[in-house]
Amino acid sequence: MRIAVLDHDPGQTELVCKILSAAGHVCQAFANGRDMLQQLRQESCDMLILDWQVPDASGPEVTRWAREELPSNLPVLFMTSRNGEDDIIEGLAAGADDYMIKPIRRSELVTRVQALLRRAYPSQNAAEPIQFGRYGFETRSGQLTFDGAPIELTQKEFNLALLFFRNLGRPLSRATILEAVWSRNIEIPSRTIDTHVSRVRSKLQLRPENGFRLAPVYSYGYRLEQVTA
Repeated sequence: MRIAVLDHDPGQTELVCKILSAAGHVCQAFANGRDMLQQLRQESCDMLILDWQVPDASGPEVTRWAREELPSNLPVLFMTSRNGEDDIIEGLAAGADDYMIKPIRRSELVTRVQALLRRAYPSQNAAEPIQFGRYGFETRSGQLTFDGAPIELTQKEFNLALLFFRNLGRPLSRATILEAVWSRNIEIPSRTIDTHVSRVRSKLQLRPENGFRLAPVYSYGYRLEQVTA
């Protein structure tokens, strides 16, 4: 899942993104509210993690904007050193779903994030098969089927295919794909991503007649689109 993290402390966002990336999520860090709001107007995400006091816009201000402009089921988690009862009440009243007090504990962060995501997106977090048209994903076993027939994929190809389907209609940048599938901050040749995308397109037969099209987004990345007859 794609998670946006807002905190003025780069060390804090780096730690949070490292923890969540290791748990299989894609993380994008922001140091001020203005940049986060601008990005959210252009590209959607699945969850917000917000510090309380940041430049340009506070956590409650961002939350109130998100509740007005973004999907109502979007989970919002406050992550702050402010631990007074009045602060907690204000954060929850602004629309937050949960509240964590710094310093952040790794296991608690992952547990709270997973719980919020399961509640918001039950179908995408289930261990049971996830179905997209004629494609079925068994997330526990890493098996992908087309009309019930298994498709032979490597683990990275499976992860890449699932990333595209879970973000159907969204443009995914190369940086997002790299972080989600390779799960580490390294430089790999651009052609490595292109090669994996090409294999996924070919093996899954992502063509309009099968209901989906995997298309490049110029100078950005790729997008999986659903095609209606």
